[in-house]
Amino acid sequence: MDYRKLGRTDLNVSELCLGTMTWGEQNDQAEAFAQINQAKAAGINFIDTAEMYPVPPRPETYAVTERYIGNWFRQHGDRADWILASKIAGPGNGISHIRDGQLKHNRQHIVAALDASLKRLQTDWIDLYQLHWPERSTNFFGKLGYQHLPQDLFTPLEETLEVLDEQVKAGKIRHIGLSNETPWGTLKFLHLAESRGWPRAVSIQNPYNLLNRSFEVGLAEVAIREQCGLLAYSPLAFGMLSGKYEHGARPANGRLTLFSRFARYSNPQTVAACTRYVNLAREHGLDPAQMALAFVTRQPFVTSNIIGATSLEQLESNLGSINLKLSEELLASIEAIHQDQPNPAP
Repeated sequence: MDYRKLGRTDLNVSELCLGTMTWGEQNDQAEAFAQINQAKAAGINFIDTAEMYPVPPRPETYAVTERYIGNWFRQHGDRADWILASKIAGPGNGISHIRDGQLKHNRQHIVAALDASLKRLQTDWIDLYQLHWPERSTNFFGKLGYQHLPQDLFTPLEETLEVLDEQVKAGKIRHIGLSNETPWGTLKFLHLAESRGWPRAVSIQNPYNLLNRSFEVGLAEVAIREQCGLLAYSPLAFGMLSGKYEHGARPANGRLTLFSRFARYSNPQTVAACTRYVNLAREHGLDPAQMALAFVTRQPFVTSNIIGATSLEQLESNLGSINLKLSEELLASIEAIHQDQPNPAP
């Protein structure tokens, strides 16, 4: 396992990060603990969660994921071994069960969300606290085009950063990060931080995979030049790139089988492109999932690749991707497919 600097901090995070959004929905606590143990044994020191998890969000399972992680820390006493990341939810997205659905990135909600997460996680600090998605109306979660809303009312970014600064000074969080952000939002946060002396975002957690490389268009340069690297989520496009959904297959425990809401990875263009990537991997004698993960991890703008699994077998396979080096011939073939079918699942 290799390790990379988290932004401009003194923290070194593993090139693979343990994702947790299935815990409490598709995985119980015993399974979550087994995943943590296996990931730690492989050298992972970075774990990512959110107050909203598990996904899909439901009142009955709200924040169960953070509770599982907190229970692990209490039982194993290894909190200091981990770089822990969590997130505060934003408005919309069918989550009226969180703080009555009136979610803002203002003082009231940031303090309430952070204190609740700390309690559930059974820790005094969170290493990386992220804004899960923008409060303002902009293009994220699969929306490519930007439609401006002149009357869009959202918490000033200045207020958000000022409150986060207070939490850093109080020792509750060490660093801040963004998620599902745009180039404008990322640069605005960075500029305000540098001009006002507030915490500087050290990472941006956005989707990135062979079926969605939109991060490369505007944010890749920002990530490299500003040392605000990508924490890539959905690197397997909800399992599509593993090949397990090929030819219309719907395995019993697959997320796309269980939850119809994730249609962005099931459109005809996505299915066609995915088949080409899966076939390419097999032509080279590679596991399709490992090829897809290795492609993400090797990118110069990626700080860490967030892998998730619902079984130890899946996790073991995903961990094995760090040993895979993609040949120039294979990379050229990947680029050819991308040029022919760019970003079918943004």
